[in-house]
Amino acid sequence: MFNIKVYDNIASPALSRFDSENYRVGGNPSAPNAILLRSHKTLPIEIEPSVLAVARAGAGVNNIPVDMCTERGIVVFNTPGANANSVKELVIAALFLSSRRIHDGINWLASQINASQLAETIEREKFSFTGSEISGKKLGVIGLGSIGVLVANAAEQLGMEVSGYDPFISVSAAWGLSSGIRRSKSLDHLMSNSDYISLHVPLTKATENLMNKNSLKRAKPGLHLLNFARDGLVNAREVKAALKNGTLSSYVTDFPVPELLGEKGVISIPHLGASTTEAEENCAVMAVNQVKDFLENGNITNSVNFPSCFLESSGSARLIVANKNVPNMLSQILSVLAQEGLNVEDMVNRHQDRIAYNIIELSPPPLHPDFMKQLDVIDGVIMTRQICRDTLV
Repeated sequence: MFNIKVYDNIASPALSRFDSENYRVGGNPSAPNAILLRSHKTLPIEIEPSVLAVARAGAGVNNIPVDMCTERGIVVFNTPGANANSVKELVIAALFLSSRRIHDGINWLASQINASQLAETIEREKFSFTGSEISGKKLGVIGLGSIGVLVANAAEQLGMEVSGYDPFISVSAAWGLSSGIRRSKSLDHLMSNSDYISLHVPLTKATENLMNKNSLKRAKPGLHLLNFARDGLVNAREVKAALKNGTLSSYVTDFPVPELLGEKGVISIPHLGASTTEAEENCAVMAVNQVKDFLENGNITNSVNFPSCFLESSGSARLIVANKNVPNMLSQILSVLAQEGLNVEDMVNRHQDRIAYNIIELSPPPLHPDFMKQLDVIDGVIMTRQICRDTLV
């Protein structure tokens, strides 16, 4: 029986995937084996020694102490791409908001509640909100992951000329792009040739303040900038200056900051990118499926701190070992197995940065009570598990 601790309002269709025969879900279970959450900021003290995995129903994991989890051999999962369509739809809405002055017009109309001749007033003033069509305009998409690809394809279908910039584009993302999407070889080229720029990159040291004074001065005058990725990608003070000098016509963001609230040309949205029923359920279902596969089989998909690793189950006993990615680890592990007279029927070894992860199918099942201790004392081993049918050891 696995205990699952749940924070936040996780979609019930997802939680129902934990069958009651093998899982105890919700509340405050003693010795939880996994934690499932959305926005709850997890303190280290909340992650008990029994925890094997933490899964966030969403992409960002800044509310989880990932480094501490890695040191303790706890796998941290996220759900990239599960909310991609929801974000894409809001980005497309932002293209229209930035080009058609819809936001200004709605705000003006709300101020006319006491107008005595509303229809006449509207006809006289509506020309103040004349905008531009997006069809035929040039959109530059920075970052061609799951969301960026959807945005690029959708914008092309709306008649835009779309170019993308992503020096690290994956093969699967490239396959998903429409053949009409152009490739831009540099950020400078994209900035200087685009009427609209949409950001879809993760926040890293390399991308922090990506939109700054230097990059914005290369922009085509009157650029519309859209940020539905992360707050830290944009330098708010320098965007404000670019709006005032005409470099930017508008800035639409799903990450409001105090410096830009109420500024002319800024449309701030209260972080609604993934706020749809469908996105929340998709994220929760993906998180639950990943946790189940890990607890039951040791497989890892979409972890931010451990390598992806999958081995089809043959029904044999399964040994899971995570260790530091240093020389001579695998030979030491296999030596213990040989000393116990265990046969390796199948195995897979993967590594990511400082961590290596092994799934090993064994016969016969190890029964010696001190077997796992022999692995645990190997210098560099950070986590071991034994999966024998539905039993957690």
